[in-house]
Amino acid sequence: MTKKQKKMLARILVSGVLFAIAELLPFEGVLKLAAFLIPYGIIGWDVLWKAVRNIRNGQIFDENFLMALATVGAFGTGEFAEGVAVMLFYQVGELFQGYAVGRSRQSIASLMDIRPDYANLERAGEIEEVDPDEVAIGDIIVVKAGEKVPLDGVVVEGTSSLDTAALTGESLPRDVKAGDDVISGCINQSGLLRVKVTKEFGESTVAKILDLVENSSSKKAKAENFITKFARYYTPAVVIGAVLLAVIPPIVLGGGWTNWIHRALIFLVISCPCALVISVPLGFFGGIGGASRAGILVKGGNYMEVLAGVDTVVFDKTGTLTKGVFRVTSIHPEHEESCTKEQLLELAAYAEQYSNHPISRSIKDAYREMCGAEIDRSRIEQVEEVSGHGVRATIDGRTVCVGNDKLMKEIGADWHPCHNTGTTIHVAVEGVYIGHLVISDEVKPGVKEALAALKAQGVKKTVMLTGDAKAVGEHVAKELGLDEVHAELLPGDKVNQVEKLLAEQNRGKLAFVGDGINDAPVLSRADIGIAMGAMGSDAAIEAADVVLMDDKVEKIALAMQISRKTLRIVRQNIVFALGVKGLILILGAFGMANMWEAVFADVGVAVIAILNSMRTLKVKEKQGKE
Repeated sequence: MTKKQKKMLARILVSGVLFAIAELLPFEGVLKLAAFLIPYGIIGWDVLWKAVRNIRNGQIFDENFLMALATVGAFGTGEFAEGVAVMLFYQVGELFQGYAVGRSRQSIASLMDIRPDYANLERAGEIEEVDPDEVAIGDIIVVKAGEKVPLDGVVVEGTSSLDTAALTGESLPRDVKAGDDVISGCINQSGLLRVKVTKEFGESTVAKILDLVENSSSKKAKAENFITKFARYYTPAVVIGAVLLAVIPPIVLGGGWTNWIHRALIFLVISCPCALVISVPLGFFGGIGGASRAGILVKGGNYMEVLAGVDTVVFDKTGTLTKGVFRVTSIHPEHEESCTKEQLLELAAYAEQYSNHPISRSIKDAYREMCGAEIDRSRIEQVEEVSGHGVRATIDGRTVCVGNDKLMKEIGADWHPCHNTGTTIHVAVEGVYIGHLVISDEVKPGVKEALAALKAQGVKKTVMLTGDAKAVGEHVAKELGLDEVHAELLPGDKVNQVEKLLAEQNRGKLAFVGDGINDAPVLSRADIGIAMGAMGSDAAIEAADVVLMDDKVEKIALAMQISRKTLRIVRQNIVFALGVKGLILILGAFGMANMWEAVFADVGVAVIAILNSMRTLKVKEKQGKE
């Protein structure tokens, strides 16, 4: 509880005690008024001041005005106890509201703990503590045990475990060593690390995440915008209604002014829209906060609303459903008596020596593992990249071609396809086909279960888009149980496929899930874009509407679960608040509800709605229907 909230609690307690004493004192007339004015002044002076200040600034119709008018009116009609009680319970409701908002902010504020306070900059062998903004790209920083990693970089010396919980929601630490990337916001748990900075603080992961979180509340959901517009017209309407209720019946029926004014005051207290104005934004804020604690960053209440209505999920393959790490899974020499597996792999690795393509790297890695040797560059005389086909190199004076079937056709080699699923890399020496390698990308663990969880959440169709060969795409789709697959696609083709899927939809929303680096056009075209594995990916944070801070596909089902729970709670609050207020407004107009029932319709409904909204903060990582 904050200092301000503690002061309010003290005012409520003192005012409550003085109110009880005033009720017991046998005073009448002016003494009775004075006895009740003391607790009223203690508990309500700030509300009266806000009402006066807002009227002076042209903002008349708000809850402060309604409370001031109703309670001062109660004193004017001799209902002193009711005037104090209404103000007292209103402030109790405000205290609950402040506490609830504080809890919601704390859930997001935990993310703010990732903001680094300083960086240990290494200069001429000396360590200097500086502001992270002062560190330039290429500088060396030292991260001691227990300190936050202040900037993104690469480890140049040291080994340690990093706590990434604030970024990913995961409790297991990540081990790092020399050569590994590290991102700002993680906590160094054990060893000393020397890190070469790769991004300035303003462009670092932590800076982008903090900016995202701080601005998430500016993107309102339709329900939030509805409540804002509703309150704008609703409050003046009920004030006019209360004036008409106080004036017209006495004029038409003759006399009874005090009774009808009292009914109008009750009407005003009932009509205060606190429950809606507070609980609906608080519900979305709590949902965003709860999701952030699970490593899911939702950029605004509007995206949470869209996410709740998703019934089609489209996936990119590489880096999303698969690890995006290629490896040699099989080696097939054409005639093993003349060329062994080791010799075939050696020729392919030497030909691919100067290429940085992921497939080339996987071949070179496999050569080092199988043969236990480094590549002797002196044996390589000439290398030529054949665009879209492969590589032509001169090794030990012989021409070696390594690539796809198009390259084999071009040189006239007698090649044949492989029965194994994956990317086939053929090898020919002096135009003679000597065999091929198969390169595969592994499916991420837990993906099949995650797709089943999406189906349990009500997703009707799961689709995979990939630039890979048709056989590879269909094999992965069959293994995972996807409903549809489209292979051999260029980035533009992926957008066209999403357009077709959007046109097919009768209802519901379409989500596209990608790594956020190569899929920006598709992420922006879908109803909602979800970026996977945003650890260190600027494009993911910028292009997507929802960012999953780790590589776990199962977080998509959890994000949908959180959004649907949030929308359900918001709708409950709207129906409950409008229902109760509507009923008691009618009873109040007909003189069948007193001021105490009016207090319940205002403060009671607001407190119940606020407590209901706080349920959005609790995130249970279970799959299946809510």
